[in-house]
Amino acid sequence: MAALAPGGYMGMQPQIILLKEGTDSSQGIPQLVSNINACIAVVDAVRTTLGPRGMDKLIHDDRGKTTISNDGATLGPRG
Repeated sequence: MAALAPGGYMGMQPQIILLKEGTDSSQGIPQLVSNINACIAVVDAVRTTLGPRGMDKLIHDDRGKTTISNDGATLGPRG
């Protein structure tokens, strides 16, 4: 949530964003297209787990842990 600038108006002060080193800070149409493509990839992975004929997914993470699931929520990133 954005903080209000003095006087209660948003956008009066420049926005400061801290990013980890190496973080991509793309903006504009290319970033929008990238975000849409990422969403489509997630939808394609989760879609086949849904319904009475949902298929299992084998998930192998970067730590070497392997999980088999047909639960769409399991396929998402863990915080």
